[in-house]
Amino acid sequence: MTLGFLVIGGFIILMMVGVPVTIAIGAASVAGLYYAGFGDQSLVVPQQIIDGAAKPGLLAIPFFILAGNLMNAIGLTDRIFNFALALVGHFRAGLAYVNVLASLLFAGVSGAATADIAGLGQLEVKAMRARGYTPEFAAALTVATSLVGPIVPPSISLIVYAWLASESVARLFLGGIVPGILVAISFMLYIRTMAIWVPMPREPRATRKELLKATIEGIPALVAPGIILGAIVFGFATATEAGVIACGYSVLIGLFYRKLKYDALWDALVQSTTLASLIMMIIGVSQIMGWLFAFEQVPQAFASGILDAIASKGVFLTFTIAMLVLIGCFMEATPAKIILLPLLLPIADMFGIDRVQFGMVITLSLLLGIATPPLGVGLYLMSAVSGVRFEKLAVAILPLLIPPILVLILIASVPEITLWLPNLVMGPAQ
Repeated sequence: MTLGFLVIGGFIILMMVGVPVTIAIGAASVAGLYYAGFGDQSLVVPQQIIDGAAKPGLLAIPFFILAGNLMNAIGLTDRIFNFALALVGHFRAGLAYVNVLASLLFAGVSGAATADIAGLGQLEVKAMRARGYTPEFAAALTVATSLVGPIVPPSISLIVYAWLASESVARLFLGGIVPGILVAISFMLYIRTMAIWVPMPREPRATRKELLKATIEGIPALVAPGIILGAIVFGFATATEAGVIACGYSVLIGLFYRKLKYDALWDALVQSTTLASLIMMIIGVSQIMGWLFAFEQVPQAFASGILDAIASKGVFLTFTIAMLVLIGCFMEATPAKIILLPLLLPIADMFGIDRVQFGMVITLSLLLGIATPPLGVGLYLMSAVSGVRFEKLAVAILPLLIPPILVLILIASVPEITLWLPNLVMGPAQ
């Protein structure tokens, strides 16, 4: 356990002083190697980095990142927004509902919260401000609703978890549908409650012709999740192949609508390469830490200590949620999962917690971090996109964190919410 505290503590200290996450993980892991007496075996470092990143299942990540960026490049965000506006804009607080529904629909395309903020954020905030919503509320709601992205399939975050937990990507994708819808509904209920006390405008009701036009224009975006998920669930394609299909589909739609310009395509490729490289580098460097922990049996010692202190599944889940929400405020989700999952999964297995349900709990717990000060990446991105000062945005988003926290508690308490659809479509896990 001393080694575990040394490595994780060193990593946290390095992060707090501003060291980039990849270097922080690598430096803490190498320090752990020397502490454990493996200083003369430094060749293991590049070996583990290559071994960690060279996993066939992880090839899905760059393809889904590229698919989301291509969808942004060809303007599907506008079509999704217009469809949501035609559908629910006429209700009181209509644009707030549109914000939630558009994020839910876009989640089935992008698979990442930051893509939602970058793609829909400027459009949604601009429309809401023009109709009288405060800039802080419009920006905060956009960040909060982006939390749906990494839950609803296809999800880059769930692919990382599937690799770490040796779990089926198809089961995790199916398991994320109901929780994602519940998060969206929770935001709508919050907006409905707020609209009772705070004046919020309605939009003109769309005519049948306008609704039909918006639906037809939105069909390419609406059917994309079904194509991707169906290909994986029914065995027509692996997760990686489904990512390729998503990219090809995006290109075809862009060509059909004549929206795929060379500059936009190049920008999508550059952004995708940068983000995918960062994620894969984090995964590769984290493999050193994973190998060291496994060799020194740190997870077993951690599990034994937790089991001595925690006697029930409910207390363990409460402890896990509280710890991950706190960690998510200071650390990105991918490195947090890579570091903590080897420690937490053995305990979850001992308590009989299904790994699909546990994946949803972990994913949503860490997701809250992107919308939580002081290091919420979603807040910084939205501040840049909308022009709202970070301090004001950080205050405005606090009440909007209540709905997803309530859903998180519900998911942790009722396994069937997550497991019902995977068990219905694929049968109970063996």
